[in-house]
Amino acid sequence: MDMTEDIIDICSKGEYPSSALSNFSEHHFTLDGVPCGSMEGFLQSLKYREPAKQAQICALVGKEAKRAGEKKRLWKLIKTVWWQGQAYGLLSDELQRLIDRAYHEMYEQSLSFRQALAAAGDRKLAHTMGKKDMRTTILTEYQFVRRLEALRATARSAE
Repeated sequence: MDMTEDIIDICSKGEYPSSALSNFSEHHFTLDGVPCGSMEGFLQSLKYREPAKQAQICALVGKEAKRAGEKKRLWKLIKTVWWQGQAYGLLSDELQRLIDRAYHEMYEQSLSFRQALAAAGDRKLAHTMGKKDMRTTILTEYQFVRRLEALRATARSAE
């Protein structure tokens, strides 16, 4: 048996459930009263200081969300992102807790996300296209996969 069958490399252009586990995938949830169309929209919104602009970016999905965040570079220089008027150090535990809350809310509120995670079964999750350096991305490959694995473990323990 090919060992790659036991691994899901998460990618928006991959087969299901890989594509549905991608941050680009449309999964609606609300965080702190702000409606989000995808995790990518939420993550890209963190690059903006203004809550009203964040709300606009949060509503976006896929490449549209990614493109909206690509225009912003200050966060990378000053190693700071924002959520609802509060600054978060890029390497801070507070930022990690905020992102954990966002994933938890998406899991709780999006049936399509829960179904995709369940469809992954026991297969190992990977995101080989993800970045590894915490100083150059809001969410590293490791952090992303770890969150999905933690949600999957929580779901199993609730069964």
